[in-house]
Amino acid sequence: MRSLGTPTENKPENMRSMRETFITLWPYMWPKERLDLRRFVVICFILTAASKLITAINPFAFKWATDALAGNETPFSSYSDVASSEHIFIVGPAILIFIYGLGRVLISGFAQIRDALFSRVGQNAIRKLSHQVFIHMHNLSLRYHLERKTGGLSRVIDRGKSGIEVIVRMVMTNGLPTALEFALMVAILVFQFGLSYAAVAVMTVAVYLIFTIKVSERRIKIRREMNNSDNDANTKAIDSLLNYETVKYFNNEKMESERFDQSMKSYEDAAVRTFTSLSWLNFGQMVIFTAGLTFSLILISEEIGSGTKTVGDLVMLNIIFMQIWMPLNFIGFMYREIKQAMVDIESMFEILDKDLEVKDTPNAKKLEVSDGVIRFENIEFHYDKERPILKNVSFEIPKGHTVAIVGPSGAGKSTLSRLLYRFYDVQEGAVYIDDQDLRDVSQESLRKSIGMVPQDTVLFNDSVFYNIAYGRPSATREEVIEAAKLAQIHDFITSLPNGYDAMVGERGLKLSGGEKQRIAIARTILKAPPILVLDEATSALDSYTEKEIQDALERVSQGRTTMVVAHRLSTIITADNIIVMQNGEIVEQGTHNELLEKTGLYAGMWNQQKEADEAREKLLSHEKAGVIKSQ
Repeated sequence: MRSLGTPTENKPENMRSMRETFITLWPYMWPKERLDLRRFVVICFILTAASKLITAINPFAFKWATDALAGNETPFSSYSDVASSEHIFIVGPAILIFIYGLGRVLISGFAQIRDALFSRVGQNAIRKLSHQVFIHMHNLSLRYHLERKTGGLSRVIDRGKSGIEVIVRMVMTNGLPTALEFALMVAILVFQFGLSYAAVAVMTVAVYLIFTIKVSERRIKIRREMNNSDNDANTKAIDSLLNYETVKYFNNEKMESERFDQSMKSYEDAAVRTFTSLSWLNFGQMVIFTAGLTFSLILISEEIGSGTKTVGDLVMLNIIFMQIWMPLNFIGFMYREIKQAMVDIESMFEILDKDLEVKDTPNAKKLEVSDGVIRFENIEFHYDKERPILKNVSFEIPKGHTVAIVGPSGAGKSTLSRLLYRFYDVQEGAVYIDDQDLRDVSQESLRKSIGMVPQDTVLFNDSVFYNIAYGRPSATREEVIEAAKLAQIHDFITSLPNGYDAMVGERGLKLSGGEKQRIAIARTILKAPPILVLDEATSALDSYTEKEIQDALERVSQGRTTMVVAHRLSTIITADNIIVMQNGEIVEQGTHNELLEKTGLYAGMWNQQKEADEAREKLLSHEKAGVIKSQ
């Protein structure tokens, strides 16, 4: 699978076209379910059209004011002569300048109102698409999340949101309006000055756009390199902070800072090249436009000298070119921003384009759990085709029974729990609950019916209450407290300064392993599922804590169909059935006593652990005796 750290492998052909991007974003810019937002879009277009129309006719007011001040004829000259003799209102230069100023105020006012209204549409589009990405990421398989890099992924989403905002704003509020404004200006040039001036303007714009597009395309590769370096730097920073204690244990702060600085150096180099190329692009655009403007002003100056044009015409032509420059400059800016935004959002689109490895069938039914009988039937499974994990595995867990899965590391024990939870689908065979194939039921109903206590309990950086209530968010405070009491964690929680409102820290690092496990048990008790999975829930705990946690787990599993994946055999001697796995196959099964009598793999594992426990206890007793003697 391709890493998000290098989402497109620097291949421009992997990038979506503008057309594909607009098609993808259009439903968010014109939401069918939101009539109010579509009305805002229509109003925005009306305001934009009005603003551009005023922009087109406003230069006439300034031209007439200039001609009037210069003593030249204006469309109001004859009216003003008559009006002044009759003491009627005179349309003079001051009034024309006022009209010009009023026009500029209206242009700005309409544009600001449009932007304010369209912000609702734009922000709604960002929220909807971000929400869709968030949901899609949670629907992706465990395989994807085991391979992703959290730091780089967070940057992908951040830049993606910014990119969406840029594209939506540019296209809807500036793209079409800019084209309309340019068309109006060209029409005025033809009407007021003739085809030659319009031709100069069109040629200037054509050369400007060709130059902008070619240079912007070259800048895309640099932008992509900058994004990849940014992803890499953020990934290293997040990983280092999440593993703060490990960094300290091995005194590797300097190494971590050097790795981060190296990534930032790559980002710095790419960023400098990005901004340098932008400066050259801006300079080139100004040279092209200034050449067109200068040539036009030379032409009009010659006509003024011959008496066919007035000074007001020169002023008007300059204003028109300035008003062409603003949308033209914005078109260049818009093209650059859209191309950069497309680079920024391509990784987000890549996430959305990923197929779901595990998904519900079109007619998936809700899982109905009556007895909670679990059956694995002829299971064949692999993560990689070259390395099979489970080979023709079959067994059943009857109603209310506890079945333990044991075996050496790599035997496939935890894979069984992942298949039951449907983090993956089997390649051959099927997993059933009450004779219902898990592939035929909805994932939501399946996971609602199973409670999981994992080996490594990871908590949210929130309160103790929040983490317990996560098992059933609708639970009352009294129900959360009752679950904590059953998990034997209530007394500890009440001893904390803020009790149930105490924060547990990032990934629950403020709590010990046993405390986190008890919270996980309380969370599962609150969920109250008919099926329970304990995936090596006590393997990382000390003997004393393990005994307390084991007592709590036994109370939780009473009356529930329970599958226990175990490393320490002492925790499963009371199981109704123990399945022993090796190299992905079931090699033995039976009760604890039955397996000891067989003197097979289980008996050997039991003897090894027993000898290790006895040696540990002997060592502890010697240490204790030494302490007493020294006293």
